[in-house]
Amino acid sequence: MFHKLRLLCNTGQGHSKRVVLSGEPLTNGGLTPHSPVKRKLDLEKDYVFDKRLRYSVRQNESNCRFRDIVVRKEDGFTHILLSSQTSDNNSLTPDIMKEVRRALCNASSDDSKLLLLSAVGSVFCSGLDYSYLIGKLSTDRRKESSRIAEAIRDFVKAFIQFKKPIVVAINGPALGLGASILPLCDIVWASEKAWFQTPYATIRLTPAGCSSYTFPQILGVALANEMLFCGRKLTAQEACSRGLVSQVFWPTTFSQEVMLRVKEMAACSAVVLEESKCLVRSFLKSVLEDVNERECQMLKQLWSSPKGLDSLFSYLQDKIYEV
Repeated sequence: MFHKLRLLCNTGQGHSKRVVLSGEPLTNGGLTPHSPVKRKLDLEKDYVFDKRLRYSVRQNESNCRFRDIVVRKEDGFTHILLSSQTSDNNSLTPDIMKEVRRALCNASSDDSKLLLLSAVGSVFCSGLDYSYLIGKLSTDRRKESSRIAEAIRDFVKAFIQFKKPIVVAINGPALGLGASILPLCDIVWASEKAWFQTPYATIRLTPAGCSSYTFPQILGVALANEMLFCGRKLTAQEACSRGLVSQVFWPTTFSQEVMLRVKEMAACSAVVLEESKCLVRSFLKSVLEDVNERECQMLKQLWSSPKGLDSLFSYLQDKIYEV
Protein backbone atom coordinates (compact mmCIF):
# COMPACT_ATOMS: atom_id res chain seq x y z
CA MET A 1 0.00 0.00 0.00
CA PHE A 2 1.52 3.22 -1.14
CA HIS A 3 0.36 5.30 1.78
CA LYS A 4 2.22 3.24 4.37
CA LEU A 5 5.34 4.86 3.04
CA ARG A 6 4.22 8.16 4.42
CA LEU A 7 4.72 6.89 7.97
CA LEU A 8 7.66 4.61 7.40
CA CYS A 9 9.77 6.60 4.98
CA ASN A 10 8.98 10.17 5.84
CA THR A 11 12.35 11.04 7.37
CA GLY A 12 14.83 12.63 5.06
CA GLN A 13 12.52 13.26 2.14
CA GLY A 14 12.09 16.74 0.78
CA HIS A 15 15.48 18.11 1.89
CA SER A 16 17.22 20.42 -0.53
CA LYS A 17 20.17 19.03 -2.41
CA ARG A 18 23.43 20.62 -1.28
CA VAL A 19 25.63 22.15 -3.96
CA VAL A 20 29.38 21.90 -3.26
CA LEU A 21 31.45 24.55 -4.95
CA SER A 22 35.04 23.97 -5.87
CA GLY A 23 37.72 25.92 -3.99
CA GLU A 24 40.22 25.95 -6.84
CA PRO A 25 41.81 29.32 -7.73
CA LEU A 26 39.94 31.44 -10.24
CA THR A 27 41.66 33.10 -13.14
CA ASN A 28 39.25 35.98 -13.75
CA GLY A 29 40.10 37.70 -10.48
CA GLY A 30 36.56 39.00 -10.17
CA LEU A 31 34.73 36.06 -8.61
CA THR A 32 35.40 34.18 -5.40
CA PRO A 33 34.45 30.51 -4.98
CA HIS A 34 31.60 31.51 -2.65
CA SER A 35 30.29 34.64 -4.38
CA PRO A 36 26.57 34.67 -5.28
CA VAL A 37 27.38 35.23 -8.94
CA LYS A 38 29.78 32.27 -8.98
CA ARG A 39 27.19 30.03 -7.33
CA LYS A 40 24.55 31.07 -9.86
CA LEU A 41 26.85 30.41 -12.81
CA ASP A 42 27.81 26.99 -11.46
CA LEU A 43 24.18 26.05 -10.91
CA GLU A 44 23.18 27.12 -14.41
CA LYS A 45 26.14 25.34 -15.98
CA ASP A 46 25.81 22.08 -14.09
CA TYR A 47 22.03 22.04 -13.85
CA VAL A 48 20.51 18.57 -13.72
CA PHE A 49 16.80 18.12 -13.20
CA ASP A 50 16.09 16.91 -9.70
CA LYS A 51 12.74 15.97 -8.21
CA ARG A 52 13.40 18.26 -5.28
CA LEU A 53 13.89 21.38 -7.37
CA ARG A 54 10.83 23.47 -8.06
CA TYR A 55 10.81 25.84 -10.96
CA SER A 56 8.77 27.23 -13.80
CA VAL A 57 10.31 28.18 -17.10
CA ARG A 58 7.22 29.48 -18.74
CA GLN A 59 8.11 32.48 -20.88
CA ASN A 60 5.03 34.50 -19.97
CA GLU A 61 4.99 33.84 -16.21
CA SER A 62 8.56 34.14 -15.04
CA ASN A 63 7.46 35.09 -11.53
CA CYS A 64 5.23 32.05 -11.12
CA ARG A 65 6.47 29.18 -8.97
CA PHE A 66 4.89 25.81 -8.31
CA ARG A 67 5.65 23.66 -5.29
CA ASP A 68 4.24 20.26 -6.27
CA ILE A 69 4.35 20.34 -10.05
CA VAL A 70 6.88 21.40 -12.65
CA VAL A 71 5.73 23.44 -15.65
CA ARG A 72 7.95 23.71 -18.70
CA LYS A 73 7.27 25.67 -21.87
CA GLU A 74 8.60 23.62 -24.77
CA ASP A 75 8.60 24.36 -28.49
CA GLY A 76 4.92 24.19 -29.39
CA PHE A 77 3.61 22.56 -26.22
CA THR A 78 3.40 22.93 -22.46
CA HIS A 79 4.76 20.13 -20.27
CA ILE A 80 3.30 19.62 -16.77
CA LEU A 81 5.03 17.10 -14.51
CA LEU A 82 3.56 15.85 -11.25
CA SER A 83 6.41 16.07 -8.74
CA SER A 84 4.92 16.35 -5.29
CA GLN A 85 6.92 17.53 -2.30
CA THR A 86 4.01 17.55 0.15
CA SER A 87 2.60 14.07 -0.50
CA ASP A 88 3.91 10.60 -1.28
CA ASN A 89 3.91 8.99 -4.71
CA ASN A 90 2.41 12.02 -6.45
CA SER A 91 -0.84 11.69 -4.52
CA LEU A 92 -3.32 14.53 -4.75
CA THR A 93 -4.38 17.10 -2.16
CA PRO A 94 -6.55 20.18 -2.74
CA ASP A 95 -3.44 22.37 -2.96
CA ILE A 96 -1.80 20.12 -5.55
CA MET A 97 -5.01 19.92 -7.58
CA LYS A 98 -5.22 23.71 -7.46
CA GLU A 99 -1.70 24.00 -8.87
CA VAL A 100 -2.58 21.67 -11.74
CA ARG A 101 -5.70 23.71 -12.45
CA ARG A 102 -3.69 26.92 -12.50
CA ALA A 103 -1.18 25.41 -14.90
CA LEU A 104 -3.98 24.21 -17.17
CA CYS A 105 -5.54 27.66 -17.13
CA ASN A 106 -2.25 29.27 -18.10
CA ALA A 107 -1.63 26.74 -20.87
CA SER A 108 -5.11 27.28 -22.29
CA SER A 109 -4.33 30.91 -23.10
CA ASP A 110 -0.68 30.78 -24.17
CA ASP A 111 0.77 30.00 -27.61
CA SER A 112 1.22 26.27 -26.99
CA LYS A 113 -0.66 23.89 -29.27
CA LEU A 114 -1.11 21.03 -26.83
CA LEU A 115 -0.38 19.86 -23.31
CA LEU A 116 1.81 16.97 -22.15
CA LEU A 117 1.13 15.61 -18.65
CA SER A 118 3.64 13.26 -17.05
CA ALA A 119 5.28 12.63 -13.69
CA VAL A 120 8.63 12.58 -11.92
CA GLY A 121 9.55 9.36 -10.11
CA SER A 122 8.40 5.78 -10.53
CA VAL A 123 4.69 6.44 -9.83
CA PHE A 124 2.49 8.51 -12.13
CA CYS A 125 -0.18 9.32 -9.54
CA SER A 126 -1.51 7.38 -6.55
CA GLY A 127 -4.82 9.24 -6.40
CA LEU A 128 -6.12 11.11 -3.38
CA ASP A 129 -3.81 11.46 -0.39
CA TYR A 130 -5.72 9.34 2.12
CA SER A 131 -3.61 10.32 5.11
CA TYR A 132 -4.53 13.92 4.26
CA LEU A 133 -8.20 12.90 4.16
CA ILE A 134 -7.99 11.32 7.61
CA GLY A 135 -6.29 14.36 9.08
CA LYS A 136 -8.67 16.94 7.61
CA LEU A 137 -11.98 15.10 7.86
CA SER A 138 -11.36 14.21 11.49
CA THR A 139 -10.99 17.90 12.43
CA ASP A 140 -14.09 19.40 10.81
CA ARG A 141 -16.10 16.82 8.91
CA ARG A 142 -18.73 19.05 7.30
CA LYS A 143 -16.46 21.92 6.31
CA GLU A 144 -13.62 19.76 5.03
CA SER A 145 -15.87 17.32 3.16
CA SER A 146 -17.28 20.25 1.17
CA ARG A 147 -13.87 21.79 0.56
CA ILE A 148 -12.20 18.56 -0.62
CA ALA A 149 -15.18 17.53 -2.78
CA GLU A 150 -15.20 20.96 -4.42
CA ALA A 151 -11.44 20.74 -5.04
CA ILE A 152 -11.95 17.40 -6.83
CA ARG A 153 -14.86 18.83 -8.82
CA ASP A 154 -12.86 21.85 -9.99
CA PHE A 155 -9.80 19.71 -10.76
CA VAL A 156 -11.78 17.33 -12.96
CA LYS A 157 -13.71 20.19 -14.56
CA ALA A 158 -10.43 21.79 -15.64
CA PHE A 159 -9.64 18.69 -17.73
CA ILE A 160 -13.16 18.56 -19.18
CA GLN A 161 -13.02 22.18 -20.29
CA PHE A 162 -9.45 22.28 -21.61
CA LYS A 163 -9.71 23.03 -25.34
CA LYS A 164 -6.29 21.92 -26.56
CA PRO A 165 -5.28 18.26 -26.91
CA ILE A 166 -3.96 16.65 -23.71
CA VAL A 167 -1.36 13.91 -24.05
CA VAL A 168 -0.58 11.84 -20.96
CA ALA A 169 2.61 9.82 -20.47
CA ILE A 170 2.10 7.15 -17.80
CA ASN A 171 5.50 6.10 -16.50
CA GLY A 172 4.28 3.90 -13.64
CA PRO A 173 1.23 3.03 -11.52
CA ALA A 174 -1.86 5.21 -11.91
CA LEU A 175 -4.39 4.74 -9.10
CA GLY A 176 -7.74 6.19 -8.14
CA LEU A 177 -8.24 9.72 -9.43
CA GLY A 178 -4.88 9.45 -11.21
CA ALA A 179 -6.40 6.76 -13.43
CA SER A 180 -9.94 8.15 -13.57
CA ILE A 181 -8.94 11.37 -15.34
CA LEU A 182 -7.27 9.52 -18.24
CA PRO A 183 -10.44 9.20 -20.38
CA LEU A 184 -10.81 12.98 -20.06
CA CYS A 185 -7.51 13.35 -21.89
CA ASP A 186 -7.01 12.79 -25.61
CA ILE A 187 -4.01 10.49 -25.99
CA VAL A 188 -2.59 8.21 -23.29
CA TRP A 189 0.79 6.55 -23.79
CA ALA A 190 2.10 4.13 -21.17
CA SER A 191 5.33 2.49 -20.18
CA GLU A 192 5.32 -1.29 -19.93
CA LYS A 193 5.83 -0.74 -16.18
CA ALA A 194 2.54 1.13 -15.81
CA TRP A 195 -0.57 -0.37 -14.30
CA PHE A 196 -4.02 1.00 -13.53
CA GLN A 197 -6.35 0.56 -10.57
CA THR A 198 -9.43 2.37 -9.26
CA PRO A 199 -10.32 0.58 -6.01
CA TYR A 200 -12.97 3.08 -4.92
CA ALA A 201 -15.38 0.63 -3.29
CA THR A 202 -12.48 -1.23 -1.68
CA ILE A 203 -11.33 1.94 0.08
CA ARG A 204 -14.91 2.92 0.99
CA LEU A 205 -15.28 5.66 -1.63
CA THR A 206 -17.58 6.22 -4.59
CA PRO A 207 -16.13 6.80 -8.08
CA ALA A 208 -14.63 10.15 -9.08
CA GLY A 209 -13.11 11.75 -12.17
CA CYS A 210 -16.21 10.84 -14.24
CA SER A 211 -15.12 7.20 -14.13
CA SER A 212 -18.68 6.08 -13.34
CA TYR A 213 -19.52 7.17 -16.90
CA THR A 214 -16.28 6.95 -18.90
CA PHE A 215 -15.10 3.53 -17.70
CA PRO A 216 -18.25 1.63 -18.80
CA GLN A 217 -18.15 3.52 -22.11
CA ILE A 218 -14.52 2.62 -22.80
CA LEU A 219 -13.93 -0.67 -21.00
CA GLY A 220 -17.41 -2.14 -21.10
CA VAL A 221 -19.72 -2.49 -18.13
CA ALA A 222 -18.33 -5.81 -16.88
CA LEU A 223 -14.67 -4.74 -16.68
CA ALA A 224 -15.57 -1.25 -15.46
CA ASN A 225 -17.53 -2.77 -12.58
CA GLU A 226 -14.62 -5.01 -11.67
CA MET A 227 -12.31 -2.01 -11.56
CA LEU A 228 -14.66 0.30 -9.66
CA PHE A 229 -16.23 -2.26 -7.28
CA CYS A 230 -13.48 -4.87 -6.84
CA GLY A 231 -10.30 -2.90 -7.45
CA ARG A 232 -9.15 -5.02 -10.39
CA LYS A 233 -5.70 -4.03 -11.61
CA LEU A 234 -5.02 -3.61 -15.32
CA THR A 235 -1.57 -4.01 -16.81
CA ALA A 236 -0.44 -1.57 -19.46
CA GLN A 237 -1.07 -4.13 -22.20
CA GLU A 238 -4.55 -4.91 -20.86
CA ALA A 239 -5.37 -1.22 -20.67
CA CYS A 240 -4.18 -0.80 -24.25
CA SER A 241 -6.22 -3.72 -25.54
CA ARG A 242 -9.37 -2.28 -23.90
CA GLY A 243 -8.90 1.29 -25.14
CA LEU A 244 -7.85 3.08 -21.96
CA VAL A 245 -4.31 3.49 -23.35
CA SER A 246 -3.32 4.29 -26.95
CA GLN A 247 0.14 2.68 -27.10
CA VAL A 248 2.59 0.94 -24.77
CA PHE A 249 6.34 1.49 -25.00
CA TRP A 250 9.40 -0.21 -23.56
CA PRO A 251 10.48 1.50 -20.30
CA THR A 252 14.04 2.25 -21.39
CA THR A 253 12.91 4.22 -24.44
CA PHE A 254 9.58 5.48 -23.10
CA SER A 255 10.54 9.15 -22.65
CA GLN A 256 12.17 9.35 -26.07
CA GLU A 257 9.19 7.75 -27.80
CA VAL A 258 6.78 10.13 -26.09
CA MET A 259 8.77 13.27 -26.84
CA LEU A 260 9.23 12.28 -30.49
CA ARG A 261 5.49 11.90 -30.97
CA VAL A 262 4.57 15.02 -29.01
CA LYS A 263 6.94 17.10 -31.12
CA GLU A 264 5.38 15.68 -34.26
CA MET A 265 1.95 16.73 -32.99
CA ALA A 266 3.28 20.18 -32.06
CA ALA A 267 4.30 20.67 -35.70
CA CYS A 268 0.63 20.57 -36.73
CA SER A 269 -1.62 23.59 -37.01
CA ALA A 270 -2.90 24.85 -33.66
CA VAL A 271 -6.31 25.59 -35.19
CA VAL A 272 -6.59 22.10 -36.68
CA LEU A 273 -5.68 20.43 -33.38
CA GLU A 274 -8.12 22.49 -31.31
CA GLU A 275 -11.00 22.22 -33.78
CA SER A 276 -10.44 18.49 -34.19
CA LYS A 277 -10.69 18.02 -30.42
CA CYS A 278 -13.84 20.14 -30.38
CA LEU A 279 -15.47 17.90 -33.00
CA VAL A 280 -14.59 14.76 -31.03
CA ARG A 281 -15.38 16.04 -27.54
CA SER A 282 -17.98 18.82 -27.72
CA PHE A 283 -21.06 16.59 -27.48
CA LEU A 284 -19.65 14.94 -24.32
CA LYS A 285 -18.78 18.09 -22.42
CA SER A 286 -22.15 18.76 -20.77
CA VAL A 287 -22.59 15.07 -19.96
CA LEU A 288 -19.20 14.87 -18.26
CA GLU A 289 -19.81 18.07 -16.30
CA ASP A 290 -23.10 16.66 -14.97
CA VAL A 291 -21.44 13.36 -14.05
CA ASN A 292 -18.63 15.22 -12.28
CA GLU A 293 -21.12 17.22 -10.23
CA ARG A 294 -23.03 14.11 -9.18
CA GLU A 295 -19.92 12.15 -8.27
CA CYS A 296 -18.53 14.97 -6.11
CA GLN A 297 -21.90 15.53 -4.44
CA MET A 298 -21.94 11.85 -3.53
CA LEU A 299 -18.43 12.05 -2.07
CA LYS A 300 -19.47 15.08 -0.02
CA GLN A 301 -22.48 13.22 1.37
CA LEU A 302 -20.36 10.17 2.12
CA TRP A 303 -17.71 12.14 4.00
CA SER A 304 -20.35 14.19 5.83
CA SER A 305 -22.08 11.13 7.26
CA PRO A 306 -20.67 9.56 10.44
CA LYS A 307 -21.23 6.06 9.08
CA GLY A 308 -19.41 6.72 5.81
CA LEU A 309 -16.56 8.52 7.51
CA ASP A 310 -16.10 5.83 10.17
CA SER A 311 -15.96 3.18 7.47
CA LEU A 312 -13.29 5.12 5.58
CA PHE A 313 -11.24 5.78 8.73
CA SER A 314 -11.40 2.15 9.82
CA TYR A 315 -10.19 0.86 6.46
CA LEU A 316 -7.41 3.42 5.97
CA GLN A 317 -6.06 3.11 9.53
CA ASP A 318 -5.92 -0.67 9.16
CA LYS A 319 -3.92 -0.26 5.97
CA ILE A 320 -1.57 2.36 7.45
CA TYR A 321 -0.75 0.41 10.59
CA GLU A 322 -0.67 -3.14 9.26
CA VAL A 323 2.83 -4.62 9.05
